[in-house]
Amino acid sequence: MEVKTSLLDNMIGVGDMVLLEPLNEDSFIMNLRNRFDHNEIYTYIGSVVISMNPYRSLPIYTPQKVEEYRNRNFYELSPHIYALADEAYRSLRDQDKDQCILITGESGAGKTEASKLVMSYVAAVCGKGQEVNKVKEQLLQSNPVLEAFGNAKTMRNDNSSRFGKYMDIEFDFKGDPLGGVISNYLLEKSRVCKQPRGERNFHIFYQLLSGASDDTLVKLKLDRDFSKYNYLSLDSANVNGLDDAASFRTVRNAMQIVGFMEAEVQSVLELVAAVLKLGNIEFKPESRVNGFDESRVKDKNDLKEMCELLGIEQSVLERAFSYRTVEAKMEKMSTTLNVAQAYYARDALAKNLYSRLFSWLVTRINESIKAQAKTRHKVMGVLDIYGFEIFEVRDNSFEQFIINYCNEKLQQIFIELTLREEQEEYIREDIEWTNIEYFNNAVICDLIENNQNGILAMLDEECLRPGTVTDDTFLDKLNTICAEHQHFESRLNKNSKFLTDHSLPHSCFRIQHYAGKVLYRVEGFVDKNNDLLYRDLSQAMYKATHSLMRQLFPEGNPAKVNLKRPPTAGFQFKASVGVLMKNLQTKNPNYIRCIKPNDKKVAHIFTDSLVCHQVRYLGLVENVRVRRAGYAFRQPYESCLERYKMLCKKTWPHWRGPARDGVEVLLTDCSVPTEEFAYGRSKIFIRNPRTLFTLEERRRACLEDLATLIQKIYRGWKSRTHFLLLKKSQVVVAAWYRRYAQQNKYQKIKSATLVMQSFIRGWKARNILRQLKYEKRCKEAVTTIAAYWHGTQARMELRRLKTEARNKRAVSVIWAYWQGTKARRELRHLKVAAREKLAVSVIWAGWQGTKARRELRRLKEEARRKHAVAIIWAYWLGLQVRREYRKFFRANAGKKIYDFTIQRIMQKYFLGLKTTTMSPMDNSWPAKPYGFLEGAHTQLRRIFHLWRCKKYRGQFTEEKKAVYEEKLEASEIFKDKKALYPSSVSQPFKGDYLEIQKNPKYQKLNSAMEEKVLLADLVNKINRANGKGSPRLFLLTKSNFVLADQKTGQVKASVPLPDLASVSVSTQSDGFFALKLKEGSASASKGDFLLSSEHLIEIITKLHRIGTTAADRDQINIDISDEFLVQFKQDKVCVKFIQGGPKNGNSAACKRKNNRLLEVSVPSP
Repeated sequence: MEVKTSLLDNMIGVGDMVLLEPLNEDSFIMNLRNRFDHNEIYTYIGSVVISMNPYRSLPIYTPQKVEEYRNRNFYELSPHIYALADEAYRSLRDQDKDQCILITGESGAGKTEASKLVMSYVAAVCGKGQEVNKVKEQLLQSNPVLEAFGNAKTMRNDNSSRFGKYMDIEFDFKGDPLGGVISNYLLEKSRVCKQPRGERNFHIFYQLLSGASDDTLVKLKLDRDFSKYNYLSLDSANVNGLDDAASFRTVRNAMQIVGFMEAEVQSVLELVAAVLKLGNIEFKPESRVNGFDESRVKDKNDLKEMCELLGIEQSVLERAFSYRTVEAKMEKMSTTLNVAQAYYARDALAKNLYSRLFSWLVTRINESIKAQAKTRHKVMGVLDIYGFEIFEVRDNSFEQFIINYCNEKLQQIFIELTLREEQEEYIREDIEWTNIEYFNNAVICDLIENNQNGILAMLDEECLRPGTVTDDTFLDKLNTICAEHQHFESRLNKNSKFLTDHSLPHSCFRIQHYAGKVLYRVEGFVDKNNDLLYRDLSQAMYKATHSLMRQLFPEGNPAKVNLKRPPTAGFQFKASVGVLMKNLQTKNPNYIRCIKPNDKKVAHIFTDSLVCHQVRYLGLVENVRVRRAGYAFRQPYESCLERYKMLCKKTWPHWRGPARDGVEVLLTDCSVPTEEFAYGRSKIFIRNPRTLFTLEERRRACLEDLATLIQKIYRGWKSRTHFLLLKKSQVVVAAWYRRYAQQNKYQKIKSATLVMQSFIRGWKARNILRQLKYEKRCKEAVTTIAAYWHGTQARMELRRLKTEARNKRAVSVIWAYWQGTKARRELRHLKVAAREKLAVSVIWAGWQGTKARRELRRLKEEARRKHAVAIIWAYWLGLQVRREYRKFFRANAGKKIYDFTIQRIMQKYFLGLKTTTMSPMDNSWPAKPYGFLEGAHTQLRRIFHLWRCKKYRGQFTEEKKAVYEEKLEASEIFKDKKALYPSSVSQPFKGDYLEIQKNPKYQKLNSAMEEKVLLADLVNKINRANGKGSPRLFLLTKSNFVLADQKTGQVKASVPLPDLASVSVSTQSDGFFALKLKEGSASASKGDFLLSSEHLIEIITKLHRIGTTAADRDQINIDISDEFLVQFKQDKVCVKFIQGGPKNGNSAACKRKNNRLLEVSVPSP
């Protein structure tokens, strides 16, 4: 269950100043001090938030705090800036009311940080998603860029905003951010040339010198040493707690996120460097013959480097610093500038260059963060502008005058909107409205801005008046016209009471603002209001080749010379303030008043005098009085009844009727006087804070009684619960014990029974066993006796049978022995006869064998003798032959063997060369077999390659030869430069891929072509708005190229090739290419063409070949880079190629990232 809290719970001091009692300046400041000492830096005045700068980090901005204040009532939690941001965001999202958050306070009070906290809270609580997160990131990252170029270190603040900023954040119907628009007011450009002691120039100068790489500084012709630049103060160049190098990296990253292209970032840095170089230009006087002094540049090195950065001719800028051309009607007159005027011109150029660069940055950021949708948007504006400035005597000048004028207008609209909101709530709640007395500062605003007699009008009149115009003449005019005004004071006016006022110098005037009297020194009012830049300097800047100079100095265009005097600074500021006031009046306002606790910029120090001064000029006490002039406190009936229902027995603990009836019963029971409150439609209004505090005291006492009652009931409940738990535990323990005892008793009885049963069964079994054993022994005895008897009978029978068998066998044995003896005798007789016959045969065989062996030995001996003679003769003949041949061999054999060997080696070498192919692309060649063939081997390889190339070329037709020449030219253009080239080598160049002459669909288009079509292909024309492609027919002839519609064949564009300046492609494997047209040509009105094709290599090769062969036109440049610019009508768009996996498969995909960037995702190889 969610615990409901309130602003009044655990309150340190008073959280809402409307409830402060007593109300005076001392109690107001004491309450702020009390809350500041307890780290409560936020306090309410109704719906206005007072913010004290703690000068340290507090743990009150965590994601948990964001969730704590999300979708909560404004007064439901302790005061916090998140409560105001949440109230504004919910009103915008749920009630469709445009909101504005006005943040005011002096320098160092924390206005910029407050605006960041509001934007970060809105970013945290709104919707999520890829596009939404991108928009939020761009909105948040615009702050570091503007702070670097618009903030500076001052005596009061190390990061002081030196410009006013108003940002309109646009939301859709769901409350998700769509984009934003930033407006800037009155950049303090005088700081570029001169800074007060102890202060710095704008941050970007120090960040560039500290954080840029050495290469970047070399390109910008800069040095890291701050002391080398006259525009940079040295006594406070380094600030504790500021890391300029890290800040520069942050700014570069933020510019990339916002959408700046790399070329634009480089151009901006070049202008910053040019401002630094401009400050180093010094002049020396030079007398002329006519007696006038003329200025000359002392050291031209800085002038030369500046001109190189901006692309200006040095002589043109040098003359602009020495001469001034004055035009009147049709006449021109050139006058020389003395040294003082030259320094004035130099500083005026530096201030204008930097201020216009800052305005261009704001415009460029707006292009990136503006909402793309055409539907109506909900808007939340955040205004971060200077607070009221009152410096020491004689230090308040023209800048402080118009800043305080702006604060007068804001105070006027604040009082009007506060009273209007108060009146609308009273009318809405049907409460009688009583007129509230307050100081209306409209009379002060009229003193300043009146079109007839206002100070700004008289200042403009003096600036435009012919004749001698000085600050003194302007003061005299003020003394004449404003002398009777009750808020204007001057020592020289007609009012005699100021004649002896020595606190009012003669060269000053004093205005009594709503925040107090401010003394203004009139010196410099006329010059600062004029803010003139000599036309010669404007025209010199316009002639620069730098990409931004013509945008920054459009009045320098000689073709558009305007002799009309430009509007003054005061007029421009007055107009912009008027537009701002109209804008704020259309929105529901929310206020944050920032206060600085001390001038030392340290924590835990609260300076009463400084805080009192800010409270006075912010009119906070006056605001409280206006807020509580009617009823000091109001609350919905439901919340009031929920908070105070315990004060009445009828409403406690629950009221069953309408909430208003419950509140009436409650107040009646509490005896609150009827004049102290009023009943509205949905709220109860309490007039006096003391009545509310009385109810709070009674509620606190009642809560103590309720707490005691709750404690008593809780203790009783706890004791009863403990007793019941003990009782329940005792019953459970007793039950378990009885169970345990019965189980033990049962087990003992069971064991005894089992023992008795086992003994009885054993006794019975043993009796049966004894009986069975006796019966068995009886049976065995009978069996044994029977067995012995049968055995005796069987043995007697056996003896009888054996005797009979022995008698029969003896007869058989004797007969067998007799037959055997007879057989053996017959056998002996047969063996003797056989032996006698065998002896004769053996003797004869032995004799025959002896004779045969003797004959064999004789034949062998004879054969051996004959063979020996033949061998001896053969050896003798061989010896004779060898002797004769040896004489011949010694004379001729060596040369013949050498020739034979060489012949065989060369034969083998040439046979090995037969394996070489006839293809000219084949670089293989057999290795040389012997070292002596090295020269012949190399020459043969060269001659053979030339011969086979000649044979290969002899096979070419003219058409084939042209194709190979195009392939060769493609190799020279793209080899090792374009990743797509290797895959195109094996593909022949066909030229006509559409068969335009044969296809009847394109017959009309073919007949419209006056020349032969060299290439016809289907390409995709890339749309800048979404990055998608539209199919087009691309036709190329010798004189022009044509883009036609794929379906109808209608010609969409026909561009002569002389108008084509260059072609840009990437280094990757995509088919995108840009055809860039020459500036000023007839075909360049619609901009360049961004196309994609599968035959990119062939198209660009043919374009380049046509440009090379044509004698009447320049060669077409081929630019191969992963980032190039394409001119679409009036805008230049950067096309950037990155590695990545696209969603549509293996092809490259083009996607629009912002107004100035198309990103092509190419699949990784």
